[in-house]
Amino acid sequence: MPAEFTECHARQVAAYKKNRNPGYEERVADLRSLHRLVVDNHDALVDAVNKDFGCRCTFETKFAETLMAQDAALDAIKQLKKWMKPQKRHLDPTQFPLASAWTFPQPVGVVGVVVPWNFPIAMAFQPLIGILAAGNRAMVKMSENSNHLALLLKQISPKYFPEDKLAFFEDGGGRGPQFTALPFDHIFFTGSPATGKAVMANAAKNLTPVTLELGGKSPCVVGPDYSMRTAAERIIWAKMLNAGQICTNVDYLLLPEGKVDEFVLEAEKIVNKRFRDINNGDYTAIIDQRSWERLQATAADAATKGARLVDLYTGPVADAARRIMPPRIVFNVDDGMDIMQREIFGPLLPIITYKTREEVVEYIGDRPRPLAFYVFSNDEDLQAYYLNNTISGGVGLNESVVQAGIHSLPFGGTGNSGMGHYHGYEGFITFSKLRPVFKQGSWRALNLFLPPYKGLSNWILNLMLRMKR
Repeated sequence: MPAEFTECHARQVAAYKKNRNPGYEERVADLRSLHRLVVDNHDALVDAVNKDFGCRCTFETKFAETLMAQDAALDAIKQLKKWMKPQKRHLDPTQFPLASAWTFPQPVGVVGVVVPWNFPIAMAFQPLIGILAAGNRAMVKMSENSNHLALLLKQISPKYFPEDKLAFFEDGGGRGPQFTALPFDHIFFTGSPATGKAVMANAAKNLTPVTLELGGKSPCVVGPDYSMRTAAERIIWAKMLNAGQICTNVDYLLLPEGKVDEFVLEAEKIVNKRFRDINNGDYTAIIDQRSWERLQATAADAATKGARLVDLYTGPVADAARRIMPPRIVFNVDDGMDIMQREIFGPLLPIITYKTREEVVEYIGDRPRPLAFYVFSNDEDLQAYYLNNTISGGVGLNESVVQAGIHSLPFGGTGNSGMGHYHGYEGFITFSKLRPVFKQGSWRALNLFLPPYKGLSNWILNLMLRMKR
């Protein structure tokens, strides 16, 4: 176990024991410091992410990461007093006259956060907002693919927080299992289902509760009533955002029979209108060579097994040396292909056709529960049918990915796509112990139910049972 892990954890535990329930003012100050950290070092953070990717679209980093983090922090400051307020709970006056009951949130203690590489600023700061709002302390381990960002955060964080409140760590060559073996009071992990299982097994040794934000194959269905042009605009936007490297992205597309050619034609127009030269910096690179080779192998496997691949981009040749990978649509896919067996996490889009809505529900229901599900239709009955007959972490109606960035909506998976929620109030609750309190009144009705159980006590109990029929 690295000494920097154990020593930092010990300091944070000691600090927690000295201040187990920070007040409103301290929590707001922490949230303001987190906000200032992003604002004061904005350009350096964006540059570090670009270095880690090799080519990360600056606009995307600002739009999907720093803006989201800044906005979420300010929103939490605005809402915090309401979140911290004790909540009165109902009591039956016939059983507990003059008594009262309520819940109040308390910090859980020291939280460990494991951050992925695809949106490293957002995926570090979004959970931290909930953690600090709830009055906790945090140790944050960045991804091995985010080394520039990790080193920058290690350097600048002490200017805003003492290490016994918040500390960042680089991966350091596969130190994830050692990090999650620490006896945290909560672990927050974002990553693949396979790694999530390993994190959960590690946490179980300490009975540490976990929030797992995993991925999976998120489906998208376009209804027969919906405009193929609008559907293509919104789906292709998401599929090319961060070069498709998004856990909630459209993984495969279900189109009505007879609509495929129209969708592809619109998609080609959109791609080439938005990206006349895909090498100009507006399009993000695949994160590393291993991921690039995996995606190339996935496409090759599909082609070898009978799929047809169509390039949507027709501009200047993409710079493979910089791992620039244009979007491709994949037809004639089946379950024997790698592309339909694991999350794609890149700009490949398999298309499956369907005849009936029942086919769609059966197909999705036969597979592991996804992190997101997208329905494009203006038919409210069709929307309701899909909502009521499927299950997923979140849903987008007539939009892709956007639901994952809304602070007032909880974000989290189910089954194979994860457990637990964060963002906004749900994030605050995730990192709090919602403590129930019962306060007895000046007169104790339970005194009527003491042994021996004869006479009045028995008569009252039977009366109450009759009242509850």
